[in-house]
Amino acid sequence: MSSFARTDTSILGQWWWTVDRWILGAIGALIIIGTLLTLAASPPVAERINMDSYFFVKKHLMMLPFGLIILFGMSMASPNIVKRLSVGLFIGALILMVLTLTIGEERNGAQRWLSLGGMSLQPSEFLKPALIVFAAWMFSEQNRDSGVPGNLIALCAWAGSVGMLVMQPDFGQAFLLTVVIGGMFFVAGMPMILVGGLLAAGVVGGVFAYMYVPHVTSRIDRFLDPASGDTFQVNTAINAFLQGGPFGRGPGEGTVKRILPDAHTDYIFAVVGEEFGTIACLLLVGLFAFIVLRGLARAFAAEDHFVQLAASGLIFLFGLQAAINMAVNLNLLPSKGMTLPFISYGGSSLLALSLTAGMILALLRKRPGVAIGGASVGRSP
Repeated sequence: MSSFARTDTSILGQWWWTVDRWILGAIGALIIIGTLLTLAASPPVAERINMDSYFFVKKHLMMLPFGLIILFGMSMASPNIVKRLSVGLFIGALILMVLTLTIGEERNGAQRWLSLGGMSLQPSEFLKPALIVFAAWMFSEQNRDSGVPGNLIALCAWAGSVGMLVMQPDFGQAFLLTVVIGGMFFVAGMPMILVGGLLAAGVVGGVFAYMYVPHVTSRIDRFLDPASGDTFQVNTAINAFLQGGPFGRGPGEGTVKRILPDAHTDYIFAVVGEEFGTIACLLLVGLFAFIVLRGLARAFAAEDHFVQLAASGLIFLFGLQAAINMAVNLNLLPSKGMTLPFISYGGSSLLALSLTAGMILALLRKRPGVAIGGASVGRSP
């Protein structure tokens, strides 16, 4: 790739000199780390459910090429293609979410998965980036006085999406989307009363869930008062961090992955803490923080209002999801089944995050004649 000349006018050449290679490199590092951690954490989980030791590893390696194709293919797209794709993906994801309520798999009291050819698909993972880009498009249309009631359309899309998530039920993802859309509303310069109203709706929804949904009540009660119920997973995760100390017990020497049923997904951060130590955890946090901070800096410097809103919304989603996963592992938030981006095992998660990352890279690409940070740029790195 580095052999591309600046004068190279091929598709790959133009992509290489316009894509943010620092963010691309950081995402690549997360993908490599996630693959290695799947190798480390998933075999004991597979053995515990009487599967081949490398069952999850094989599935991950099978999905990884598709994820990379999506990531690189999407990163070459123009903002207009990203817009159009978001509409089709949003509609398709909503249709699939309706199907999950009728023919979907039920796991732990929730219907969020469709079984397709022996593989499970979670449509809500694809709904998230699609909704964010579509909402950004509508907000930008409202902002430029095009006559399109963009704010109303975006809010209706958000309400429909949250309604579908609540019916599954998946209150964690509904809360995540509400916070991200609220942040985009703020960035779009909407009146604070509307931003506050959206966030208040999220709070009211959370209170409603606590009052009337038993498993939500149980999780929050156990978080506030550990003596009120079973806190085995959280206690085990915290103990893993304590056992690991600053430098960890060493690769393969951890025990948490042999005990926790979700060690390869929701609690993989605890596996990192036990086997590689606090320093490795901080480096992983730093990698996520670098992507978020550099991405937001680039997004806010863009002059195109749609690019600014869509890129910042996708980065909010990426960073907040990572923060929630790590906070749950550290018992800073109630337990919630949310993956750590590119690190946790999960086919739908990997593909959807590859799409999200590809969209971020596409939107943040430098384009000839477009001002970034106050200067007109060409194809310089």
